[in-house]
Amino acid sequence: MDSKLIIYLVCMNILAFILMTSDKRRAVKKRGRIPESLLLFTALVGGCAGSLMGMLISRHKTRHPKFYIGVPLITAAYTVLAVLLLK
Repeated sequence: MDSKLIIYLVCMNILAFILMTSDKRRAVKKRGRIPESLLLFTALVGGCAGSLMGMLISRHKTRHPKFYIGVPLITAAYTVLAVLLLK
């Protein structure tokens, strides 16, 4: 796998994790929130594992179907794609 792709995916997952946990903190403090569309977009463009970890660790967005169904599905799709590319 290309090192640039690996760096990109690592950065996207870190960003997705930070966004998810930051949104949880903002929700608790009743401050300005991060749009759900941005949270889902970061998962879709390569940050799915970071989004999933952020959801589970901070217990955030776990009652919203588009998150508790969508993010695991995106993660599964990326996993299948990675397995196929590594063959």
